[in-house]
Amino acid sequence: MTIDERKNTNTSIIQNLILENRNKLSISGVNDVLSFDDQIVIVDTELGLLTVKGENLRINKLSIDTSEVIVEGEISSLSYSDKEHEHAKNGGFISKIFK
Repeated sequence: MTIDERKNTNTSIIQNLILENRNKLSISGVNDVLSFDDQIVIVDTELGLLTVKGENLRINKLSIDTSEVIVEGEISSLSYSDKEHEHAKNGGFISKIFK
């Protein structure tokens, strides 16, 4: 899928990522937090799975009502992957975590 196709299919979805000084990440448009520890946080968002990597990570705020999560710690990486792609490639994302 090209960038133009994604823009056309996701016009009603609004998601914000606000990274402050690589120490505080505010995420809107969150469906669920799938996994977290002090080095990785995996969040199911409206636009796909978001993986946050770093050190001493902690979830400071989790509100499913407002679809917002705040992650604090030393953030080194943010990456998206498509939900459908992860399920097809790995036979389910949750099964990969618990292997």
